[in-house]
Amino acid sequence: MAKRPSVIVTRRIPEAGLSLLRETCDVWVNPEDRPLDRAELLQHAATADGVIGLLTDRIDGAFFDAAPLLRGYANYAVGFDNIDVPEATRRGVPVSNTPDVLTTATAELAWALIFAVARQIVVSDAVMRSGNWPGWGPLQFIGQEVSGKTLGIFGPGRIGTAMALMGRGFAMPVVTCGGRRPNETLERECGAKRLPFEEFLATADIISIHAPLTPETRHAFNAAALARLKPTAILVNTGRGPIIDETALVVALREKRLAGAGLDVYEFEPKMAVGLAALPNVVVTPHIGSATREARDGMAALAARNLLAMLAGDTPPTCLNPEVLADGAPRQS
Repeated sequence: MAKRPSVIVTRRIPEAGLSLLRETCDVWVNPEDRPLDRAELLQHAATADGVIGLLTDRIDGAFFDAAPLLRGYANYAVGFDNIDVPEATRRGVPVSNTPDVLTTATAELAWALIFAVARQIVVSDAVMRSGNWPGWGPLQFIGQEVSGKTLGIFGPGRIGTAMALMGRGFAMPVVTCGGRRPNETLERECGAKRLPFEEFLATADIISIHAPLTPETRHAFNAAALARLKPTAILVNTGRGPIIDETALVVALREKRLAGAGLDVYEFEPKMAVGLAALPNVVVTPHIGSATREARDGMAALAARNLLAMLAGDTPPTCLNPEVLADGAPRQS
């Protein structure tokens, strides 16, 4: 009988994925609800044929050195800035991510953050829970309406497109920035205009960040960029934390140079910049963009299908470097 592949899962994921793996693989799952530290990751990778990991796992040359049997790595995330994809390709190891299945969930959260900021939901909820609300008053908790405002999508990929399409009922003009080419879907469905970055900043009333983290997008929203926003603007980030210079954002929010911000991701996650938590004009959530049952089950199943395909020498559904499988089974040099 052929030996079953050895698979490690660096942190527990939903059973929708684990059950698929267990049908044909020997599966070890991190028993603790925390990321593996670096030494633990490398130790467990040493005997693994395949690995499912998270954004907290650094997948680089040292990882591949520690995993001589590795035939595939599947990221349980749509982002993959934790993976050195060129190095994986050089080693002949296929790697994958989980796009599409979390698009709706993340786009919906971006809207939730917009409304929470625009209508001061968190601040007014806290007052109500405190028991100190004195009763209705005409000047209490005055926010702003979303309808008719200009929506800016920074990074109009899958999630940014879905998020903008969800807003069609609010009669919002749409502007976009970033991406390798114009977004024909948003141009057709929303009349979206693609703008240079500085014009984009000055035009949008609400900006939702959906771009991947790259050298070009890191700290794109720095002090100078934030200074170009309207004082009534709302900035939302469900993309990658380091796209915003969080220290500069604290200063801008404290000085009320923009109306507010909604953040689900952070520059130094899981920590926030000093002073951010004390600001009443920011809503913060703990990286829950994909935290729906539908999305997380879909991510788990897709990651498992990706890894099982790699172990079989096939191209996985969402491979980041399919060229390594073009001439046969994966290998490491």
